[in-house]
Amino acid sequence: MKLFMIRHGATAGNLEKRYVGRTDEGLTEQAVSDLKEEALKLREISGNVAAIITSPMKRCLETAEILFPEKLYEHVPRIQKAGLSECDFGTFEYKNYLELSGDAEYQHFIDTLGREGFPGGETTEAFKARTVEAFQEVWKEISSQTEQGADRTLVFVVHGGTIMAVMEAFSEEKKSYYDWQVGNGEGVLGKMDASDGQIRNARIIKAK
Repeated sequence: MKLFMIRHGATAGNLEKRYVGRTDEGLTEQAVSDLKEEALKLREISGNVAAIITSPMKRCLETAEILFPEKLYEHVPRIQKAGLSECDFGTFEYKNYLELSGDAEYQHFIDTLGREGFPGGETTEAFKARTVEAFQEVWKEISSQTEQGADRTLVFVVHGGTIMAVMEAFSEEKKSYYDWQVGNGEGVLGKMDASDGQIRNARIIKAK
């Protein structure tokens, strides 16, 4: 079965380089316009959609509706999975490096390369484990309930960190977490092998 993981469109916080994790903000007007321009292309890449999976965050739900509107995909199952939400950035939430400059906790975070996690939030390893577990749960559910085939596609509309964590864990082509970084409205397309759970032939789909 094909797998298409798409990062949500841009929010104001994304454009301002903020740590946008649990803040539930919607898309910018420009992002909505950009996604509408990309929608046909992404639908053609997706082909026969078996299910549309999102995190419950507004930015993902809005992106999914623009790209895969319910009026066109009314018979396609939609699943919201809280475990696929972005990292909890704790006390850094919705701040950017300019606002955090001079903050002792932030300097410690930089000095330790983030190994101890976000103060009051998640560690990177805990975030990865959560999203990987949620992805496996969805895959198991879909595999048992949905007809599979090479011409069927699971579409995930989620967060950049979520895509990075899943691809690092399951891609047959071994790359680091940050090698799977994609921009807003971009994604990763591959094939999910039910026999071993690996994602094969993965490639990044860029926005225009």
